[in-house]
Amino acid sequence: LNFFEMMLTPLVYWAQRHEEVYLRVDLTDAQNIDIQIHEKVLQFRAQGFGAKGHHDYHFSLEFLLPVKPEVSCRSTQRQVNITVQKEQRGWWERPCVQERKPVFLAPDFDRWLDESDAELEIKEKKEEKKKRMRASRDRNGGFISQKTVFLFVYNLVQFVGFSWMFVNMSVRLVRFGEDSLYDTFHTVSDVMFFCQILASVEVLNAAFGLVRTSVVPTLIQVIGRNFILFIIFGSLEEMHNKAVVFFVFYLWSAIEVVRYPFYMINCVGADWKVLTWLRYTVWIPLYPLGVLAEAVAVVQSIPIFDETNLFSIPLPKAAGSSVSFSYFLYFYLVLMFMGLFLNSHHLYRQRKKHFSNKRKPLH
Repeated sequence: LNFFEMMLTPLVYWAQRHEEVYLRVDLTDAQNIDIQIHEKVLQFRAQGFGAKGHHDYHFSLEFLLPVKPEVSCRSTQRQVNITVQKEQRGWWERPCVQERKPVFLAPDFDRWLDESDAELEIKEKKEEKKKRMRASRDRNGGFISQKTVFLFVYNLVQFVGFSWMFVNMSVRLVRFGEDSLYDTFHTVSDVMFFCQILASVEVLNAAFGLVRTSVVPTLIQVIGRNFILFIIFGSLEEMHNKAVVFFVFYLWSAIEVVRYPFYMINCVGADWKVLTWLRYTVWIPLYPLGVLAEAVAVVQSIPIFDETNLFSIPLPKAAGSSVSFSYFLYFYLVLMFMGLFLNSHHLYRQRKKHFSNKRKPLH
């Protein structure tokens, strides 16, 4: 013990999953590595270049709960990576018995996940395994599954529709300038109606497990867009010549010309890094701008609904004539920005999850 006390302590970084604890020892060119586990205590010693130069280094950790005696260790030129199996599957609130962690121990943010993210990681790995098995079965059987064909064709149709609108609006903007903003509805609305009605299929795909995504964010987006398209634009002829229609349609299309081809190549198990990066990045500026444009459209429609009494709720004479639909629109504006927060949080978690999985793994 006195010999151990004379040795220096290396920097150690930790992370966990439900079944494992990961330790990364910051020790370069480590040699004579000795790792032992007795009950809950891990003893480490090795020679190498650490924070204090080339010395013997040692540390001891008493884990919060029992672990298995077997330990997996791999040394690289820059570090020593240790994996310890938990005795029982579960999530630890801290790594050590003592509430105050040792000064040499810090979180390994390269591998860090909270409990919910770790659960999602397990589900994703299971789904990915099933996907590989299905892909292998399909290749061996010499056919493509009906699900793959359906999803590929659906995303292809949506991609073609939104691409046509995006190119059409872009070309008209270049050719006619500001004048093109005011006839956007008459030019592309038929295709937009078709694509947005078809987008309702995405809610069913999520509900029946055809795609791996949450139902709620998908439902929020589909209902929100269709409300703007059918109620705000479709039911009010006065809105057809507004410039805001261009901005709403253009931002929607800009997002979808990236999203749908990303889903298409995923259907066939391919991966295009540029498209993947765009899929998880372009929403950051475009999605809030799209919601802002939708909010402008709602605000511009309120005086029209007040004037026409369209969708107003009639009341008995004693209570008054009617309740204007504009009251609901004020409430809907609040719901829009709540939906923006919920969907942005969902998309951020997707982005974080995807790119954290792409980082260089520890051995």
